[in-house]
Amino acid sequence: MSEPSIETAAPAPPAAWSIPRGLIVLLSLGAAVVTIAGLKAFSGVVGPVFLALMLTIAVQPIQSWARRKGWPAWLGMVAALVAVIAILLGIGGALALSAVQLASLLPDYADKLNELLDHGRGWLSDLGVSSDQIHNALSGIDIGKAVNVIEQLLGGVLGVFSNLFFVVALLLFMAVDGMTMDRRLAMVARERPAIAQALADFVIGTRQYLVVSTVFGAIVAVIDGGALWLMGVPLPILWGLLSFITNYIPNVGFVIGVIPPALLALLDSGPVLMVWVIMVYSVINFVIQSIIQPKFVGDAVGLGVTITFLSLVFWAWVLGALGALLAIPLTLLVKALLLDIDPTTRWADVLIGAPMGKENASRRKSGPVVEPGTAADRE
Repeated sequence: MSEPSIETAAPAPPAAWSIPRGLIVLLSLGAAVVTIAGLKAFSGVVGPVFLALMLTIAVQPIQSWARRKGWPAWLGMVAALVAVIAILLGIGGALALSAVQLASLLPDYADKLNELLDHGRGWLSDLGVSSDQIHNALSGIDIGKAVNVIEQLLGGVLGVFSNLFFVVALLLFMAVDGMTMDRRLAMVARERPAIAQALADFVIGTRQYLVVSTVFGAIVAVIDGGALWLMGVPLPILWGLLSFITNYIPNVGFVIGVIPPALLALLDSGPVLMVWVIMVYSVINFVIQSIIQPKFVGDAVGLGVTITFLSLVFWAWVLGALGALLAIPLTLLVKALLLDIDPTTRWADVLIGAPMGKENASRRKSGPVVEPGTAADRE
């Protein structure tokens, strides 16, 4: 009899080593902290660079239009560059001129401010507040300090113009690169379609956001400036421009824009006019910026109200005032690089407030996406 054969089981393959998920989370958080610290440390460079990128995206349709008309590529680039420089110089020049007028106007209200302070002291005394407490509360209010604030504002405006050469140089280089960007993205789409789709969605969403904010900002600026002019508030053009600029700041922009004209109305004509300015601003801006505009902005960028507000706080802390103005485009860029770039993480769009069907709509606008692993990707 033959001995029964004993089957030996094949040795199990060694288990693949993997990093624990908790460690991955910790490493990701550490990398995020280092990245944020670097952005904050180089905010003076990062802010203007991203501003130049946003302006380049905004005027890119001019280059595309010139190319469709058969113009030379360099001519379209020059037209786009001239357009954006004209916008920057127009807004910056108007703000600088109005700020100079405001700085020269404020010293004339010194007596009016002292009178208001006397009324405030009398009112507080009637309420039983001691004279020492009144002195401590009102001693810091001085028209000279207001003038110093305006001088600092003018210094900030001059600082913006000193950075203007850097921004214009970046715009020039980005516009030159923009002449061949379509071909570059086409090559990326052949190799990495998901990356090309994420970048295309970022450009489309950013451009739509800029268009919506610019249109509604112009409407708000005209209405606010006209209302201030009818009420007799000094420098209505300056406050209209301020309304236009603060319209790019989500959620709290109009609150920032109403403070200077309300204070000037108080100094010029008393508390009644100040109350009217606040009421008119609240009605106009609440209807336009809180009811009508968010519907269009939400459809354009697909970000929820909470994410929008948190992005404002975060980018204002990282990059300062320029971060507050560019909070939504910056968030869209982070979303594109961290979420949209990977098809397996696009489900997160639902959690951050993207409306259902947003992805399909963007695909119809920028072309179909070929997911990794398909036949086109393997080719």
